[in-house]
Amino acid sequence: MAELGELLQTTMRRRYLSAQALADRTGIRTPRIRAFAMDGAGGPVHPTEEELVELAGALGLPLPEVLHAAQVPAGTPA
Repeated sequence: MAELGELLQTTMRRRYLSAQALADRTGIRTPRIRAFAMDGAGGPVHPTEEELVELAGALGLPLPEVLHAAQVPAGTPA
């Protein structure tokens, strides 16, 4: 399965959605969406479970796939 950043970038591209358009659909601020797409869940900005649920719904992705992609690898500080 894809890492969160890769999953978001690929799906946003496939659905012709910008970070701003996804922010409008989810209520998540645009800079946070950009951070998730660029750095994934292991970056300095960590998505909440609620945000992951919102992203999955807005992108039409199965929630388990998004949750799995958001798992931070072992040894990475949370």
